[in-house]
Order: sequence, then C-alpha cells, then structure tokens
Amino acid sequence: MSGLIALFDDIAAIAKVAAASVDDIVAQATKAGAKAAGAVIDDAAVTPRYVQGFQPDRELPIVWRIAKGSIKNKLLILLPAGLLLSAFAPWAIMPLLMVGGAYLCYEGAEKVAHLFVPHDTQKKPTVKITGKPKELEEEKIAGAIKTDFILSAEIMAIALASIPKGSIWMEAATLAVVAIGITVLVYGSVAIIVKADDVGLHMANEGRFSFTRALGRGIVKGMPGFLKALVIVGTAAMLWVGGSIFIHGLTALGFGGLEYQIKDWAALSANTVPEAFQAIVDWSAKATMDGIFGLALGLTIIPMVKFTGGIRKKIMERIGQS
Repeated sequence: MSGLIALFDDIAAIAKVAAASVDDIVAQATKAGAKAAGAVIDDAAVTPRYVQGFQPDRELPIVWRIAKGSIKNKLLILLPAGLLLSAFAPWAIMPLLMVGGAYLCYEGAEKVAHLFVPHDTQKKPTVKITGKPKELEEEKIAGAIKTDFILSAEIMAIALASIPKGSIWMEAATLAVVAIGITVLVYGSVAIIVKADDVGLHMANEGRFSFTRALGRGIVKGMPGFLKALVIVGTAAMLWVGGSIFIHGLTALGFGGLEYQIKDWAALSANTVPEAFQAIVDWSAKATMDGIFGLALGLTIIPMVKFTGGIRKKIMERIGQS
C-alpha cells in the first residue's frame, strides 16, 4: 500500500513539473509574441489583398490554404533553423535580428514615403482578374506564402531572441506555441476581415430588426476606414518594433549610447505627469522615439535598395543580351 501511495506522489510531482513547464512555455510564448507585434499586425494588414477579386465562396478557402502554408513555413523550416542557430551559432542571432529590424523599418518607411510619392502602379486603374480562376488562385496563394515566409522569419527571429536560454526542448516548444498562436491570430483575423463585408451586407438586406439592418450598413460603410486604420497601425508598429530591435542590437554590440539616451528622455517625460500615468507616458515616449529612429533608418535604406535594384536590373539586362 505504501508503494502505491509513493507512486501516486511521484505521479503528482511529475504532473506539477509538467504543469509548471507548460505555464513557462505559455508565458514565454506570450512575451515573445508581444515583441513580434509589428510583424504580426503587418501580416494581418497585408494578407486580405490576396483574396481581392475572387468570388466570395473562394475567400475563406484561399485564406485557409495560405494559413497552412504559413504554419509549414514556421514549423518545418524556420523553427528548426532557429534552433540550429541557437545551438551552434548564437552569436549570429542578434545580427540577423538587426537585419530583420532594419527590414521592418524599410517596409514601414516605404509605406510612409508612398503617402507623398505614390507608386506608378497606384495611379493606374485597378485591373480586373481575368484568365483561368484556378491558375490565378494558385498564383496568388504561392505569392502570399512567399511573402508570409519573410514576415514569419521576422516573427520567429524576434521570438527566439526573446526566449531565455534553456533546454532545446523548451525553446522548441515555446517557438511552436508562438508559431501556432500567431498563425491562428493572424489568419483568424484575416478571415473575419475578408468576410465582414459579406456579413454586413447580409445583415443590411436580410436583418429582421431595424437595429440589425443599421448595424449591417455600418459594417459595410466602416470596413474601408477600418482597413486604412489597420494599415496605419501596422506601419507604426513596424517602425516602432524595427527601430527598437535595431537600437537594442546596437547596445548588444557595444554601442548603447542611443538606447540609454532614449531611456533617459522617456524617464524625463514620465516625470512631468502624475505618478498614475508615468508608466504609460514612459512607454509611449520610448516607443515614439524608437519609431522615429525606425523611420529615419528606413528612409536611409530606401535609396540604397533602389540603387542596388538598379544595378541588379542592369546586370540582368546584360546577361539577357549576351
């Protein structure tokens, strides 16, 4: 009997350890996912355009296929690559993270720049989808999954850098939770966004009550503004997160003057308001300064990308002529 009681005690102890491990994984995954907010919001803002022009009954299947491609990107390619880096080349994580932060700054700054200097394609009328729907659908899905790979790489790199060093299994489990959780969050949100117009239209036309019909009309009218707001929030988040990552990377490389100065300025700003608001003012001031730095960095990168793109184009043209 005493042996059976001892066995139950062992089982209870193992269960407690397992529960604590699960709590640690979830807590670390939540913290890591929050650090990747900029890329997550941008992912949710970018994806709905891939279903534009298709029949309503194809929208959710397209989103589902992109989501499956995203989870494969994260779990089958990026997660093992991240663990290998962590195990054999941890020194490379910060430089790679800084590259990802710089890319976020570039993407955000380019969107800001386009407000003042629109792309030529933005001045042209929208082209309607023509050709075989199945082939176009496959092409759109393939393009979306490629774009998702870049955003997912940023998300996983940010998450990996946010996870405390521990066992490889703990890191793997945390990254897997981040990958699955963020994919569900992003593509669940995308599914709601792309079907909101249809739901609103149905409510406006078929609603039994005047309130329901009015709500439906409000959804239909409000979605364009909501999508614009989502793009603005996504752009601001990219600049904030990208700038913060790059500044922190500079500190890790021994150039911490900028980060320390920003913290000092944020603390000074917080001291000008009542104590109850100091924490949020401190965070807001720091995020704003990180975002301003991110915008400046991104605007610096834009001409560099155009210059290297022009060189690449000339090389390809010469190769084609030879």
